[in-house]
Amino acid sequence: MEAELLTTETRDVSPAMAEALSRPHTLDDTGLDHFFVADLLLKHLNLVSNQTLQHLSRQMALPGAVLEPVLNLLRREARVESRSADLSDGGLRYALTDRGRAEALNSLSRDGYCGPAPVLLRDYESLVRRQSVSGCVVTEEDMHQLFRNTVVEESLLAQLGPAVHSGRAMFIYGPAGSGKSYISRQLVKLLAGPVYIPYSLLVGDTVISLFDPEFHHPVTGEQQDPVHLTNGHDPRYVLCHRPEVTTGGELTLDMLDLKFDEQRKQYQAPIQLKASNGMLLVDDLGRQRVSHVDLLNRWIVPMEEKRDFLNLRAGQHFAVPFDMLLIFSTNLNPLDLADEAFLRRIGHKIGFRTLAPESFLRLWQQVCREMAIENDPDVTRFMMTELYPTQDNVLLPCHPRDLLGLVSDYCRYRGLPARLSRESIHWAWQNYFVHMDNVG
Repeated sequence: MEAELLTTETRDVSPAMAEALSRPHTLDDTGLDHFFVADLLLKHLNLVSNQTLQHLSRQMALPGAVLEPVLNLLRREARVESRSADLSDGGLRYALTDRGRAEALNSLSRDGYCGPAPVLLRDYESLVRRQSVSGCVVTEEDMHQLFRNTVVEESLLAQLGPAVHSGRAMFIYGPAGSGKSYISRQLVKLLAGPVYIPYSLLVGDTVISLFDPEFHHPVTGEQQDPVHLTNGHDPRYVLCHRPEVTTGGELTLDMLDLKFDEQRKQYQAPIQLKASNGMLLVDDLGRQRVSHVDLLNRWIVPMEEKRDFLNLRAGQHFAVPFDMLLIFSTNLNPLDLADEAFLRRIGHKIGFRTLAPESFLRLWQQVCREMAIENDPDVTRFMMTELYPTQDNVLLPCHPRDLLGLVSDYCRYRGLPARLSRESIHWAWQNYFVHMDNVG
């Protein structure tokens, strides 16, 4: 599908946002204190010795003008020493002294984070508000453009569009194969972007890694020199497309809390924080190994207050923004999963149904063209009038691609051109559906 052509992910960032994240020129501009930046510098020099200011700036995502005063003080305190300039890149190189190495190891034993400099939690909260999904405008035209190449009932689009526009949580339900997961994953493309994602957050004196390349995809061509530019945005942030995080049967309650790596002494943000300003799809609700009651109860406070609460190992309790398009999707009856009190907190409950025969046939013909399978109207009529009645005429969006894929397998095996015939569709039918009368 070519939905990328429509999405707002490629629109320019607003001038107000660019100004709010302007490049820091002093240590005070970053909000970080001297001691934290000095510790992080020592960690980086412990990881790779003999680094130039330019290399350190790139690794720490802080301009040279911010790092140079800290390096000079570390030199005066005999924790860092400078080496002769390397003619290949024209700059002094910095290395740890014995004292500096001991302090770096001590810092790593407390907090193993050694990456780009973090941003303060309060700055991140302000950023999330400015990039909120609730500020995204979704129109009827946007919906039709996004799904222009997809067979979707008009009544379903009329429900999904306002739901996305509202930015409120959705509860999507319907039979397996009705297109819930596929349609849901497309909805993030309706959210205006791009958005800025920080590499990490600073809570007190603890760093929490946030940027995750699995979910955060940088905007192509968005690069800047962290050392020499006087303009541009704060390099501690990455300009990304709106994140899309999907989790299913593997979801457990501990995935919604901070993850601490004992060996590396590092914190990793939970999935809902990584989904901030984007979309979080909880698929196959009710199929998780954890009680669905416990799982749903975990979301009540964040949905109501628009903030979530996390805990550090030392016992510190703090709030983080909860801003995303949250979608619960299930094949089960919602009333069997959640009580009315919880469902009232969900802004939109949207049921996915089986397709009408006209829509199903349009999808069937579309998939035939995509898979280069010659369609035969007589065979299609045979399938609709003689085969589908044996399955109670349940027409699901997943059937065309699945059945025609089996037809293609059959034809290739027989050395035949990929085409529909009574023989090939009957073979596909027998292999696709379970026929208990043939067992035993």
